[in-house]
Amino acid sequence: HFIGIDLKGNRIWKGASIANKDGLKNVAFVRSQIELTANYFQENEVDEIWITFPDPQLRWSKAKKRLTHPKFLRLYQQFLKNGNGKDRDAHAGIVHLKTDSPLLYNFTLKVIDLYGLRLIYKTDNLYAEQNIDPRCLIKTYYEGLDIAQSNKIHYIQFNIGKDLPL
Repeated sequence: HFIGIDLKGNRIWKGASIANKDGLKNVAFVRSQIELTANYFQENEVDEIWITFPDPQLRWSKAKKRLTHPKFLRLYQQFLKNGNGKDRDAHAGIVHLKTDSPLLYNFTLKVIDLYGLRLIYKTDNLYAEQNIDPRCLIKTYYEGLDIAQSNKIHYIQFNIGKDLPL
């Protein structure tokens, strides 16, 4: 099952319209603030989170609003699979970030390093890679706009797999 979450109704409408047109039965949409997502899922319910082209919150004063800030990673931990067992990190839920913002990409890499999270994969030029996960080929409206005018798409795949300190 795939669930799209966004605050903006027009994005929810667009996704739902495409899902209906294509006859997709395993897709749902929730219009909500990201801070409320833990209310919609049970502990260990979610395998993966895809954060695709979020607002990079370019000003330093807005860093806590970046969707890969530790504040949000703690939120995701409430419902991401935690990978219980001997090799906890290897089976923990995966977070994907796809962005055209070098600032957000580098910020996320610093958070991963600072908190000792497991980096699975990273590239600062996704479409120059040889073996791309086919899901990464799905382009968002914002990706097509190339707002950052970088012509490079940055991608990170990691898992949390441990409790983050406050």
